[in-house]
Amino acid sequence: MIQNEKLIIKSSEIRAVEPTDDDDNSTGKQQLEGYALMFNSPSKNLDGFVEQIDPQALQNTDLSQVLFLNDHNFNQPIAKVGSGLTLDVDNQGLHFVVDIDDSVSYEADLYNLINQGVVTSMSFGFELPDDGSGEQWTEDTATGVVTRLITNIQSLYEISAVSIPAYDASSVATRGYDSFINNKKQDNSKGEKRNMAEKTIIKSNEETQAQKEVRSFEDYIKSHGEQRSGLATDGAQAVIPSEVVTPVFEGANAKQNLAQMATVKQVSTGSGKYPISIPDPTKFLATKEELATIPDVDASVNDVPFEAKTYAGKIYLSNELVDDAAIDIKAEVQSQLQQLVLNTDNHNVITLLQTLTSENAANVDDLKKIKNTEIDPAVLGSNGSIVITNQDGYNYLDTLKDNEGRYLLTEDVTAQSGKALFGLPVVVVSNAVLPDVSGQFPVFIGNLPQTIAVFRRNNIATNWEQFDSYSQGLAVIYRGDYEFIDKNAMKYALVGTATTSK
Repeated sequence: MIQNEKLIIKSSEIRAVEPTDDDDNSTGKQQLEGYALMFNSPSKNLDGFVEQIDPQALQNTDLSQVLFLNDHNFNQPIAKVGSGLTLDVDNQGLHFVVDIDDSVSYEADLYNLINQGVVTSMSFGFELPDDGSGEQWTEDTATGVVTRLITNIQSLYEISAVSIPAYDASSVATRGYDSFINNKKQDNSKGEKRNMAEKTIIKSNEETQAQKEVRSFEDYIKSHGEQRSGLATDGAQAVIPSEVVTPVFEGANAKQNLAQMATVKQVSTGSGKYPISIPDPTKFLATKEELATIPDVDASVNDVPFEAKTYAGKIYLSNELVDDAAIDIKAEVQSQLQQLVLNTDNHNVITLLQTLTSENAANVDDLKKIKNTEIDPAVLGSNGSIVITNQDGYNYLDTLKDNEGRYLLTEDVTAQSGKALFGLPVVVVSNAVLPDVSGQFPVFIGNLPQTIAVFRRNNIATNWEQFDSYSQGLAVIYRGDYEFIDKNAMKYALVGTATTSK
């Protein structure tokens, strides 16, 4: 089965809807509206072929469990079908309306970015049947355009508002394309002629037979490896070198961004104070006698100071490498530089959380006591409450069982780990980013948006010519700061029995 395939259609759209007194928005909330996918609309060129969705592709698709996410991030769910998300298939595509909760920082930020025209695209995650029945490959021999037509989407599990259009196809789609091209070459080697307007359809799981052929040494050199018939020279070897270039393999990188789970504020100055409200359950309204003066109340607002720091890195690429590469090597390197920004976010959030005073929790009951007695229930009941731990801590928690043999961690499709503890989504970070402490496992539990504010000043990617070395420089410069809002909204526990050195 094709896993985690994502596609952005060029004509997909999303727009912000302000509630008014005379419209059909009965919820009274801010809403987003648009099309998650459009039928018969070609994608961008996907390294040799384009894709489009057949109008019948959603005919048998279950849409009852679809999530609306921010940029494919399951840690930032916006809504779900039946809970703030409405889907409707019409003759244009998959239409959606989603309610926005402006009390959730990342939802309010997304709404504003869409309203300003910064975020304009939609993407969706889907799966096709593993028998190849969900796609067809065609080629218009007049234009050379190869098209993958998606005819049957087996599962549509999320739709997302995205800032940067990207395509992330599985190897199955690539195999389908390779199979189509190989079949075409096989037909050509047999001398078959085609009408220039003809289209050929091939199933993605068809296999082609290798064509055995020997050729003359002279003809091999002249043809640069093209297959010819009628000539043969055994033992010939090419003297003209050729390079086989494949797309750069993308290694495993952290996808979750802890900073995006916090309260994110865009600032226009390098330093200052940002007023952020915090909950205070001890404050309430006093009684007032008739005609008496209304008593003053204190606003629960923290003026959080910030000072943007500059984080930067650069790399040089020779122009020979850029010119001769069969792939867009600059785009690959720029993607890696942006990954460093995400890594910087995670490092700084974890480093800040580690400055909290740690408490020992010998077992999960001690951890539960910290959660139940030291964090205000109103804080844990708000969006953004999570459990953060490292790989060792997750393995420890994931193997715990109750007296009846049931695992303590429960399933949670919205969590990055797919599991929840005490009803809170569990986020797992690498041991390299969050190491154990003297044999104990670090666990942070609480509400991250009410604990940490991330101040974004700017994020710039730039490149320049280095004429004296015939090379190009690429750099990323990020300016921002990470500060506490309310340290009481998150607790730091060291779980397990501490190891003592002998």
